[in-house]
Amino acid sequence: MKIKSLILFFLLLPCTSVFAEDGVLNSGDTAWIIVSTALVMMMTPAGLALFYGGMSRFKNLLNTFAMTFIAYCIVSVIWVIWGYSLAFGESSSLFIGSLNHLFLAGIDINSISGTIPTILFVIFQMTFACITVALILGSVVDRMKFSSWIVFVVLWITFIYAPVCNWVWGGGWLAKIGALDFAGGNVVHINAGIAGLVLSLVLGRRLGYGKDPMFPSSVALTSLGAALLWFGWFGFNAGSALVADGLAASAFLVTNTAAAMGALGWMFAEWFHNKKPTILGIASGAVAGLVGITPAAGFVNLPASLIIGLVAGIIGFFSVAVLKYKIGYDDSLDAFGVHGICGIWGAIATGIFASPSISSGSAGLIYGNPMQVWIQFVSIVGTILFSGIGTLAVIYITNLITSGLRVEKDEELEGLDNSLHGERAFELD
Repeated sequence: MKIKSLILFFLLLPCTSVFAEDGVLNSGDTAWIIVSTALVMMMTPAGLALFYGGMSRFKNLLNTFAMTFIAYCIVSVIWVIWGYSLAFGESSSLFIGSLNHLFLAGIDINSISGTIPTILFVIFQMTFACITVALILGSVVDRMKFSSWIVFVVLWITFIYAPVCNWVWGGGWLAKIGALDFAGGNVVHINAGIAGLVLSLVLGRRLGYGKDPMFPSSVALTSLGAALLWFGWFGFNAGSALVADGLAASAFLVTNTAAAMGALGWMFAEWFHNKKPTILGIASGAVAGLVGITPAAGFVNLPASLIIGLVAGIIGFFSVAVLKYKIGYDDSLDAFGVHGICGIWGAIATGIFASPSISSGSAGLIYGNPMQVWIQFVSIVGTILFSGIGTLAVIYITNLITSGLRVEKDEELEGLDNSLHGERAFELD
């Protein structure tokens, strides 16, 4: 009997992450977050680059790749020097962290955050910062200077992303009022979507917008990019549990379900509205569903994810196909329409559908807590105002440093691949 008990003990040993204590390193949790970090990293220089590059015009495909890739490189450096400290450094302020961890001071290989190495938490959060600023690019491809983009990225991550990240995940004012944002509805999608809208309005429309055809260079690349984003999003959402447990598994489940429903919702809305379903629409719908579920992934159950994904796909389509043209702004690749609008929906939906059975102490409207919807609304308004006004300030400073944000007319007409980089995406001659 003792032998059987001993065998049972060793069989159950790998499952002990469920009972892991904060402050004690857990190898299972650590392994999962290492994998999640790699998944989220892939989303920017691979998934997003392909998704945006395929939607940009042929003459600007490489420039889109370059601006996405360089954003990842810049933020990777900024984050470990001062970005992480501003977002997560210990501070009495409810609006910004400190510089206590400048150059990651005070953090070594023995430092623990929860049940994982603090160094791992730093780099996991870094990948979120990288993709957030890269999302903004979707609003301004085809017409922004590469040099101006570099300066903008440095300033925006420092003065806009880091504070909003601190508000939600660093113990700031949104965390204090009880706002729910599991993996980045406010921090990533609303923040980036509003910034993209503001930047596109300041830059103005592309030459020929509304008159000349502006076909995507490769819908096939965009579809591949969407698939890679979907794959990476499992690390984005399920990894945000920061442990390998049932919550992570639940977040994984609702993420996949919402993405699928988003693709279906967009497809049927487009089919009804335009009489044809497109692969570009299906891919965009999947991303819209992923955006919608991001803030809710650790708080809602399966039925809620079906609704969140479906609505995200439908409102994403009408934001892109109808709203943009009625208002007349030129959001090149619909960063605001998909990430801003669907991010807002996801934040509100979290307040409606948050279930205490998924996350204890978190209940939404349908579970008897209507106040959560109001708290979510306040968090949305706060993020919109700060991101909008703050981005305007960043644009003004960038303009002073670089003497203009927009490329010259002849460069725009020629295409930025050749005029700015001296390269072509494909040698067809």
